[in-house]
Formats: sequence, structure tokens, C-alpha cells
Amino acid sequence: MTVDFDADRISADSLTSRRDYLRIAVTVSGGLAVGSVAIAGGLFHRHGDGTAPAKLVAERLAPGESVTFTYPGDADRATAIRLRDGTLVAYSSVCTHLACAVLWRADRGTEGELLCPCHEGVFDARTGAVTAGPPPRPLPKVLLEERADGIYAIGTQRSGQA
Repeated sequence: MTVDFDADRISADSLTSRRDYLRIAVTVSGGLAVGSVAIAGGLFHRHGDGTAPAKLVAERLAPGESVTFTYPGDADRATAIRLRDGTLVAYSSVCTHLACAVLWRADRGTEGELLCPCHEGVFDARTGAVTAGPPPRPLPKVLLEERADGIYAIGTQRSGQA
């Protein structure tokens, strides 16, 4: 007796009408279309959008050291690195794959590397280019200027800009 009741309830719950199926298909397709238009139109914030005055990042960095900071906005996380040969570079510390945090690893590779631990994306420390993993494009650059009183962030470049 109880078995028949459960079988009827399960079969009644599993019925999906053609109308329900079309409603779900139209809703999902509409959501994907709206999301695609928003991404193509640049609706979502990207690192480096906007401008800001020069910002003191650090008073100095020794070779192999790094410092994290935000620039140009409070949500734009970045890392400045002094490479072993004295070259000063800075990149967004947000991975171009799925926006995980990118970490500076001085002990890896010949010059160190920038690593995204979420999906093992690796970026070249000198150029910001992708050297391994799934990231689709290089890290956006933060332009630095070394002055007598410290190191300043003065601008940004999106991925692929010269």
C-alpha cells in the first residue's frame, strides 16, 4: 500500500511538460545572452580602469623583494617586485583566468615567478606573460616610477597594451 503511494508521487513529480522545458530553455538562453552583451560591452570592472594620482608603493625594495598594494582603486590589487638584476616591475595580482589571487614566488624559476594557485597558472616575472596553465592573457601592468623618496605607482596598462 505504501509502495504504490510513493511510486505515484515520484512519477507525478518527474513530469516536465514541453511548456516547462521551453520556459527553462528560454530563461537560460536569455541569461547567457544578457551576460555576453554585458561582458562584450565592458560592463564589468577590469584592473586598471579609471585614473588616480601617483601613489607611494614603498620607500624602497631590495632585489628579490615584493610589496602588495592597491592601485588605482581600492579594489585593484597589485604587486610590485624588484627582480634580482634590479629591474622594477608591477602587475595586477588578480589572475586573468578566474580572478584568483596571484602570488609572488621568488624561489621558483631563474627570476622567480607569479603563481595563481587556484589552477596553477604561471606568469613570467619580467613581462607578465602566461608561461603555464589556463590564464588566457598576460597580467595587466602597473606603471612605476622610482623617485628620491620612494617607488610610486603612476598608471596602468591593460593586458596586451604596449
